[in-house]
Amino acid sequence: MDDHLQYWLGFNQVKGIGPVRLQALIDSLGDVRTAWQASANQLQAAGLSSRLTNRLIRIRRSGSLDQLLDQVRERELTVLTWENPAYPDRLRDIPQSPPVLYLSGSLREEDSTAVAVVGTRRMTSYGRQAAGEIAHYLARSGVTVVSGLARGVDGAAHRTALEAGGRTLAVLGSGMDRIYPPEHRGLAKEISGSGAVISDYPLGTPPDGSNFPPRNRIISGLSLAVVVIEAGRKSGALITARYAAEQGRDVFAVPGKIYAPESKGANYLLRQGAHPLTAPEQITEFLDLIGAEPAGGSPNQLPATPTEAVLYDILGADPVHVDELCAQSGLSAAEVTAALTVMELKGLVRKAGGMKYHAV
Repeated sequence: MDDHLQYWLGFNQVKGIGPVRLQALIDSLGDVRTAWQASANQLQAAGLSSRLTNRLIRIRRSGSLDQLLDQVRERELTVLTWENPAYPDRLRDIPQSPPVLYLSGSLREEDSTAVAVVGTRRMTSYGRQAAGEIAHYLARSGVTVVSGLARGVDGAAHRTALEAGGRTLAVLGSGMDRIYPPEHRGLAKEISGSGAVISDYPLGTPPDGSNFPPRNRIISGLSLAVVVIEAGRKSGALITARYAAEQGRDVFAVPGKIYAPESKGANYLLRQGAHPLTAPEQITEFLDLIGAEPAGGSPNQLPATPTEAVLYDILGADPVHVDELCAQSGLSAAEVTAALTVMELKGLVRKAGGMKYHAV
């Protein structure tokens, strides 16, 4: 950990001193340590209001920087600051980039090739299928999938990326010790092993609603592009899309039914000029990522069960209907459809429409 880390952690505790004010203090006073130790007069001369000056001094007196460091170490978190060369370059370049990032897991060089997949918490079966196919394709193409760990589309994107053997990054709207929603704690742990869970909020920060819109700038900031799947007209996914546009990222939207509430946001983005996304391959083609290294080093996994092996032997390049698969395999429709769903996620088969599948 860098020599000044405790001072970055200290400022991260002071609500109201964000990227703009902190940068002004550092520019005026020289470095983060000097800014933390400055007198009230020095702080106000550097442009800090009396209210924030008093708040900072009160926190300095009541807290322990060593205790903040101990909390980070106890949870085995990585902390990246503006001063750290490992801080993501793409995120560093956005307006008001977060001064401090807490990480569980790791960031790698390949995570610079990342695409965000976001959408409604109340996804339909259509949204689930779209999220799964898009995240699976990206992960198998060596593209890191970024999302917000929320219920619905976010969770589906993370899970599918993991199942495909790819990397995924989850950005929280709370402290690293307050995983939300709570039922995604296990998912967060899995993500830490194949990517990173990230927050710019200090430990102990609850998942208040006001925290989520600002964190969306990090989701888009880490990504080359943002894909919106099933979003309401006032959805957080649209906030992410707005940040993406402001940051110069490309925005893709999956078209939906014109009368469906969960499609109004994506359809609105299409009217505003977002790229219509009707096949996952369009993302890598548009971003010129055709040569991305496939996750795991090979395009497909092998069948893992006898049922998968039987179906894989039957399937070829030509699409085969589920009924025909049942007849040839002797398996029930429930067994066949369940196995095909898993095999599709693995990249072994692809749905051709009309309940027909073919091998990949």
